[in-house]
Amino acid sequence: MYSEKVMDHFQNPRNMGEIEDASGVGTVGNAKCGDIMRIYLDIDENQIIRDVKFKTFGCGAAVATSSMATELVKGKKIQEAMQITNRAVAEALDGLPPVKMHCSLLAEEAIHAALWDYAQKHDITIEGLQKPKSDIHEGEEEEAEAY
Repeated sequence: MYSEKVMDHFQNPRNMGEIEDASGVGTVGNAKCGDIMRIYLDIDENQIIRDVKFKTFGCGAAVATSSMATELVKGKKIQEAMQITNRAVAEALDGLPPVKMHCSLLAEEAIHAALWDYAQKHDITIEGLQKPKSDIHEGEEEEAEAY
């Protein structure tokens, strides 16, 4: 059912925890399944994500996608982090079952929510970034069907 990478990131999550005085913090959830994900970003003066941590309450796939998402954004510029999609997270994990694709969407939205928080705190606009939803349930069926 799950790939070896999913199992590895679930059993040995990378970057778990929180960052005190984070540059940006994003929290999103999915009321349908109960998953909640919080991403903390430490962004330097050159807009490079120097550190990233997560806290997730949810299933194994939610933990694995959180872990992989942090690995994908660490060391990236803000605009590069904006390009990381739920598909990229799922592909980096060698795929997810269709019923768990919402977890990768949660990871994408948590990154965007943390970037939104950073932009608000620094009074800047990040091209392509929209105000995040607090509940990603809307639209998830269409995403899952794409796989």
